[in-house]
Amino acid sequence: MSIKAGDRLPSATLREMTADGVQRREVEELTGGRRVVIIGLPGAFTPTCSSRHVPSFIEHYADLKAKGVDDIFCVSVNDAFVMDAWSRSLGAEGKIRMLADGNADFTRALGLDSDRSGQGMGVRSQRYSMYVEDGVVRLLNVEQQGKYEVSDAVTMLTQLDARQRPG
Repeated sequence: MSIKAGDRLPSATLREMTADGVQRREVEELTGGRRVVIIGLPGAFTPTCSSRHVPSFIEHYADLKAKGVDDIFCVSVNDAFVMDAWSRSLGAEGKIRMLADGNADFTRALGLDSDRSGQGMGVRSQRYSMYVEDGVVRLLNVEQQGKYEVSDAVTMLTQLDARQRPG
């Protein structure tokens, strides 16, 4: 069963490359008392992820911040070294925090894992975007496999606009 709007994020440890090396990051600490957008995707350096998904959030970073988003996290079933290299190649530093879910523990706990063994990729994440307030999912957009239609930054901005309109 996958996570849905209204659910609390599961406990999990992600990893992030810093100037001091790879650091453990607890999901509760990353999201507690904060408004964050989390994007999940099948893999670093993969075509749609690199050419469209992450770039849409880089392009609309200021717009998301203006809507009250504290942080944008990109989570993928890759290691922290790959996530760091990918961040640098995309120019995402200072805008999107790249968080590694190397063993897919968080992804599985969300129920958003996808077996891509047939493509030689093993277990990966489904493509999604979510808006989280204080550790609780408020908006969730999960793509059908092979699609990129609802998890982009513009869709998230439209949804955040709708949440902020009175009535």
